[in-house]
Parts: sequence; C-alpha cells; structure tokens
Amino acid sequence: MCTVTYLPLPNNNFILTSSRDVPYARKKASIPQVFTEDAIELNYPKDGEAGGTWIGTSSKNRLICLLNGGFYYHTSLSHYKKSRGLIVKELLKVDEIRIGIKEIDLTGVEQFTLTIVDWNEGLELLEFVWDGAKKHLKKMKQEPQIWSSSTLYDSSVKKMRRNWFTDWQNDNKFTQENILKFHHTAGIGDSAIDVMMDRKAGGTVSITSVKKKNTTVSMDYENINR
Repeated sequence: MCTVTYLPLPNNNFILTSSRDVPYARKKASIPQVFTEDAIELNYPKDGEAGGTWIGTSSKNRLICLLNGGFYYHTSLSHYKKSRGLIVKELLKVDEIRIGIKEIDLTGVEQFTLTIVDWNEGLELLEFVWDGAKKHLKKMKQEPQIWSSSTLYDSSVKKMRRNWFTDWQNDNKFTQENILKFHHTAGIGDSAIDVMMDRKAGGTVSITSVKKKNTTVSMDYENINR
C-alpha cells in the first residue's frame, strides 16, 4: 500500500486521502472507530490481521498515514519483529513526534514511509522513512503532495502519477469530493498503475480521507467491493 495525497487548506487546515492497496486475500479491516488507549483517544480503521492501522488520528493533534516500503523497492523477509501498523499507533500516542521518532526502536521492522501531519504548533507536514537500517525525517512544504508505495510502483510510474496529480490541481478546487474523485478515476486506463489499482491478486480495497477544519477532524471511509 498505498497512494496518499495531501491538500493544504487555508487557516492551518488540510485534507489527506489514502487509497489502501493490499492482497485481496488479506483479512478485511474494520471500519474506523474511536478507541481509548493509554488514556489517549485514537480514531482508526483496525487491520484485520495484525490489529494495527495504516491511517489514524489522535487526541495528540496528529494524523499518521503509512505506505509500505521506503525509498526503493525491497524484497520482504518471511518474518519481522513487529507490524508496521503497530508503529503507526505508537507514534500517534507520543507527546512530541520528533522525540517519538528518535526514540522508537525499529529493529526488525520492515521498511516503510509515514506521512505525518501535526497541528500542535501551527500545521506541520513530515515525511518519515525507515529504510531498514536508518531513519530519515523530512519537513515537507505546505503544498499539494502525492506519495506512491515503493513496493508497488517504480520511479517512472511515480513520476507519471505526480503528473496526473498536477493536472488534477490545475482543473479542480481543493475539496474532499474532488480529491476522492481523483482517487477513484485518475490514471490512463491501466488497472495495474491507475490510482484505483487492480492486479488480480490485489488492489485498492478502501479509500480513507481525513479533513481538518478548524477544531473538527473528520474521517471519511469507503470500502471498495471486489
């Protein structure tokens, strides 16, 4: 997984949308629910297998979204120490995200990329990549962004998808309705690389869109029937 887009909005608001691409045989996730864990309120869809999540928000004024893979394609091992979806939950609960990233032990965890939005002091967009050996944290500009998982898409396809996203921006207002349409329809008619992906054994199984409007954070979730 996945394809993730980020749209900054006026007054420190935003829309982040994630298309989840996984094998169809993977156990179905539950719809988003509010959980209280370690006295912290979390809102996330729970993965059906490992119990973690690929996207969630917390009362720590934070959103975290997971993409499998780091900067480049890698071959997965047969076993890892901990699910990446559990890392998402851990970092949703820390008081200060940079300290949490510095202190978290990722030994034996498969490569991943996190898109992190934190609104404790203004609005901050971060990209955190674990390449299997080293942590990489980057502050991103408050401008439209798109990520595509390195486990599914090579650099040429990522570039093509960035072009689709740029074209979309030229023709559309930044609304949740419009970006959801992008996640449903963007592409060239090739289901292997379109944003709504289908590769027979796996593809897009859900789309989650989180919108912050002032003090209200809402999560729109859609299961994709295959």
